[in-house]
Amino acid sequence: MQYTGARILIESLIEQGVDTVFGYPGGSVLFIYDELYKHKDRIRHVLTSHEQHAAHAADGYARSTGKVGVCIATSGPGATNLVTGIATAYMDSVPIVAITGNVPTTLLGKDSFQEVDIAGVTMPITKHNWIVKDVRDLAEVVREAFLVAASGRPGPVLIDIPKDVTAALCEWNPRSQHDSNAAQTPVALARAARLSARGNRQTFTEGDIEAAARLIASAKRPFVYAGGGVIIADAANELKTFVERLKAPVALSLMGKGALPYDHPLNTGMIGMHGTVASNKAIQKADLVIAVGARFSDRVVSKADKFAVDAKILHLDIDPAEINKNVKSEHWVIGDIKKVLVELLKKIPERTENEWNGDVAELKKIVPEAHSRPVPLHPKNLINAVAKRLGEDAIVATDVGQHQMWTAQFYPLNKPRAFLTSSGLGTMGSGMGLALGAKMANPNRPVVLFTGDGSFRMNCGEMATAFMYHLPVLIIIMNNKVLGMVRQWQTLFYDERYAETTLLRPPDFCKLAAAYGLAGFRAESEAQFMEVLDKALAEIKEGRAALIEAVIDMDEQVLPMVPGGKAIDDMIL
Repeated sequence: MQYTGARILIESLIEQGVDTVFGYPGGSVLFIYDELYKHKDRIRHVLTSHEQHAAHAADGYARSTGKVGVCIATSGPGATNLVTGIATAYMDSVPIVAITGNVPTTLLGKDSFQEVDIAGVTMPITKHNWIVKDVRDLAEVVREAFLVAASGRPGPVLIDIPKDVTAALCEWNPRSQHDSNAAQTPVALARAARLSARGNRQTFTEGDIEAAARLIASAKRPFVYAGGGVIIADAANELKTFVERLKAPVALSLMGKGALPYDHPLNTGMIGMHGTVASNKAIQKADLVIAVGARFSDRVVSKADKFAVDAKILHLDIDPAEINKNVKSEHWVIGDIKKVLVELLKKIPERTENEWNGDVAELKKIVPEAHSRPVPLHPKNLINAVAKRLGEDAIVATDVGQHQMWTAQFYPLNKPRAFLTSSGLGTMGSGMGLALGAKMANPNRPVVLFTGDGSFRMNCGEMATAFMYHLPVLIIIMNNKVLGMVRQWQTLFYDERYAETTLLRPPDFCKLAAAYGLAGFRAESEAQFMEVLDKALAEIKEGRAALIEAVIDMDEQVLPMVPGGKAIDDMIL
């Protein structure tokens, strides 16, 4: 059967199990959108208000499900608008396939209207990208793209398709993922070579596991630092068994939130610049740090030459590029985290609790006074109130800033894939797309977005998407009328010179919500917040999104805080 390139693209997406794509149409993708219209009973398209948020929505879909998210944009500015969302996914190892249109192949390289070399632009922020200049290659490229995005350490990929390729005719041959003939095509063989070169295969040996087990057995003060790789590998259960076997305290990175229940007795909380006293001080006292699916980012390590100086480092990760990149390791095991932990559990004996556990338990009692500061509406109290009402099944999205750190500190996360936040890139404005993508993928789970007034100005247009597609997301704006995190730095390190961080300006967020068809509520005290939370949840129950503007003190700070250039245990409390 001969199909157009556009039809082949749609058939190939459906073949990959895609049920939802997020995007925004334009001239170079008109043939694709015509096929989406014809096949809307087979694949659902979600029209966002901006291409950037189509990428963020695909990201939220992927983070919350573990499946590959898909977004589509037209050529030129449409494609470049995806870039921030692609980079956000790349930094957090999220599998998305971004599909862009381009000018016809005869016009490529001629500075044509709305032409951009999007493959060149995105080369540093994708695992791989393709320009499909022959319709006969299209189906196989799509198959390869999904494999590359999801395999090994996941990440975004991009397929750029000139307009004439989407119009050209070609024979369509559906192929099962398990069809042995598929592995013999030139494209598939090249794919296998590339994946092998990237280290996306099990590389650890029995000797690697035994050496790691010996290192663990010799430790008197073991400490586990777990990151997003645990969640990506669906290894939360294995992590729990592992730390319980070792009786080892465990700290979670921002990406690792939910990998271990928040109230587990061995969980010392988040580690890093705004981590807990217990996490940041205990890792400095450990004699063995076991990093599980974590990359020792600068926000965790802080001053590298003062990080865990008395400890040996055992690094477990799927990506060999992360080994010795930021911190030197004594030993490492490269491979899928789930498989690595399963093999390690066969080798390590049960450890009994000792004074090390008691020392860490004492550290857990130290919390900043700011966490209970008597103010009309404290971030901790409003976050806990929302968590109590939504229950353990909720998915929590954030934008970036103080509200993000407060949510990470205070929200009682119990499950993996329930905390969606831009960790590596720190993208203000990503939260609404993440929340909408997650809600589209998980219609029966509550979804809440915690955002700030600065971040929400960047994505408020997506309230139209929430309204149009009946996505009942709860939006909590912590409005302190400033760019809170930057102001905090200005307060502490720039002699209170508040350059361009005060936001005493429109809009009225409740009126803005009403303009988009959403119910908006405002609270300036804890009592008011509890009252409007009930009203907002009544809207959610009826299938409508709702917004609460929670007015908080502009001088509220995120504490603890490790100043830049200081050791991780040198904290402002």
